[in-house]
Amino acid sequence: LIIFSLCLGLTCLSRFFHIKNDNYRISENHEELLIPPTPCHAKTNVMFLKTHKTASSTVLNIMFRFAERYNLTVALPADQFFHLGYPRTFMAHFVEGFETIGQNYNIMSNHLRFNPSEVKKVMAANTFYFSILRNPIPLLESSYIYYKNNVPAFRSSKNVNEFLASPTKYYHPADYRENIYARNIMWFDFGYDNNAEDDTKYTQAVLEKIEQSFHLILIADYFDESMILLKHTLCWDLDDVIYFKLNSRSQDTVQTLTPESEEQIKAWCSLDWKLYLHFNQSFWRRIEETIGHEVLEKEVDHLRSRQKELVETCLSEQEAVRKDHIRNKALLPFQSGAANILGYNLKQDLDNRTLRTCQKMVMPELQYTSYLYAVQHPHKKRKEVGLPLLWTSFQE
Repeated sequence: LIIFSLCLGLTCLSRFFHIKNDNYRISENHEELLIPPTPCHAKTNVMFLKTHKTASSTVLNIMFRFAERYNLTVALPADQFFHLGYPRTFMAHFVEGFETIGQNYNIMSNHLRFNPSEVKKVMAANTFYFSILRNPIPLLESSYIYYKNNVPAFRSSKNVNEFLASPTKYYHPADYRENIYARNIMWFDFGYDNNAEDDTKYTQAVLEKIEQSFHLILIADYFDESMILLKHTLCWDLDDVIYFKLNSRSQDTVQTLTPESEEQIKAWCSLDWKLYLHFNQSFWRRIEETIGHEVLEKEVDHLRSRQKELVETCLSEQEAVRKDHIRNKALLPFQSGAANILGYNLKQDLDNRTLRTCQKMVMPELQYTSYLYAVQHPHKKRKEVGLPLLWTSFQE
């Protein structure tokens, strides 16, 4: 009995040390103490505020693919709309099925003008909120080209430099709904008045409010770094944030800004400029406090290597092509203004599983929204994109 008790005690003691070894990792620096790992569970209730001309279509594609991977419910625009009421301030009933589904959506990422109280009616209490910003200087030039035919302030000027030389000559606040893309568009997307006076007390209050509403603000100018930070923050896998750049335009449609125009943008879009400067600082501070620059650099390299693998696997030309070179018109992105929006050609000999993965990565925003809508609401009339769609092959 004594020998049995001794053996049992040694077994328990051995199991105790085994458990400790399972739950603790030894630091590379042997002088440091054993460090317990941080428990990490992928966040699946996520709201992405999709801002304009900030690489947000690429982020939306990431969100949609994640939703499909985990069989999550996406808050999609009702009826034939592709935006959640934009540019009107968001209301919960803009979401298809809200009356019956209620606060049971996991993912929200289509364009909307932020209205936190109404968004909270749709999204769960533990939802993670994030958005993305871009330097207002290239953003305004991009907006000018993309919305050239739709915005009165842009339409009546010859080029972006002429517009910026005297913006008040072309821009009339009374036409604010048509002209929102011409001034402080990010400020507007966050739900605030893009024609408000740039008062220090007011802008500081808005910045603090945005910090309270959003857990993370990414920076489009550092997109790969943003994806790594997002991966860590949401506890996602690397393949969850792998992407092909979507809704980008051909380089020959980019207009060169004069130094005077660049300075004018800082003044003309001063609210956006302050917004960008504030969250650019918080972005890098967040990286320093969490993953650190050394780990960031390694993971960015890993992301780009994995991306290169998928480019070689999926794409016949290994890069984006102009709209008139896209063979499968079902993958043709929406064209707007004076921009030539690029798309992709997939390789012809892909097996079914690889083809499905590659198709989702290059699928433009309107087609993907329409496809998910058909899957989630099969008894509703499908959203009409005006292009051949891939539903049949996907459902098969």
